[in-house]
Amino acid sequence: MTASAQPSLEEKETTLSALRPVYAALVREFVIEVPACPADEAPSPESVQQAEDWFQQVDAQIQVHQLRQFLQTTPLASEAVLRQLLAHHLQKASKSGSDRDKTDYLLVQYFSLCAPSGMEDADVDLDYVAQVLEPVLGPLQPKVPAWLGSLETILQSATRSRRLSELLHSGVLEQGRKLKTQNAADYFEPSVMVGFARFSFMLRRIFFRLMHDDLNAIQDGLRELERRGVATIDCRRAQFSAEEPIGRLRMICQSWKVMFHAEYSTGQPLRMLVDLRAAVDDALQNGARKNPLAARAAAAPAKSGAETEN
Repeated sequence: MTASAQPSLEEKETTLSALRPVYAALVREFVIEVPACPADEAPSPESVQQAEDWFQQVDAQIQVHQLRQFLQTTPLASEAVLRQLLAHHLQKASKSGSDRDKTDYLLVQYFSLCAPSGMEDADVDLDYVAQVLEPVLGPLQPKVPAWLGSLETILQSATRSRRLSELLHSGVLEQGRKLKTQNAADYFEPSVMVGFARFSFMLRRIFFRLMHDDLNAIQDGLRELERRGVATIDCRRAQFSAEEPIGRLRMICQSWKVMFHAEYSTGQPLRMLVDLRAAVDDALQNGARKNPLAARAAAAPAKSGAETEN
């Protein structure tokens, strides 16, 4: 079934039956208070409507960040399940802002799962994205409306970011969301969904590159500080202590690599990552002045060598 086609009773029942285990797991994961799901039975208008009402109750209590968290950790998140989740949201006669956000996330997740991992950025054009999304949106030649043209300008601005802090402070994430919400009535046009899926996928790629650059810069900086004899640094700006052990910071960075593996966000952990890089940079530039004991320890080998030569 394509994005524009009206599903038959059997198609609705097929989608809901496939998603019952997924939604049951969501209910358990997030302790959602809903009645038991109606029994799976021979499809009739009444039974399908009852099932749709139950799914709608769960949907109303599941936020997009919870769906993202669930799909990143559950073994149920297969290509087939993503297709069924997309069909479920696209089949709705009335779609909320939450349905739009979930659809947007699911399209990017589906594209990421199906597209080759070694793709170059230049390969990710609208026609290719439409081709990969054809099983859920149907065949189309995407014609991007004029108001969606600014997505490319936003992406170009994001590409110019050299650090994660620049990306987060540039406002490009907010600009993309604003464009989506201001044109909410048009979002479910297939070409528009393709345009936003490409935008979000490309922005995710930029985010990952900058995030890994920041994490690598922090770890390189920590190694350099240890080489200088520095054991702790002031990380209060990143919500750690004034004398945070470098060994602990290294372990935190390793855990962040796992935590940030699948999704970009503007949440608090990312702000901490940005602030931690700033704290490490500051320690590298000013550590000798702020930590005289470390400065003397670092200078001692040079002094001993000078005395030996004399």
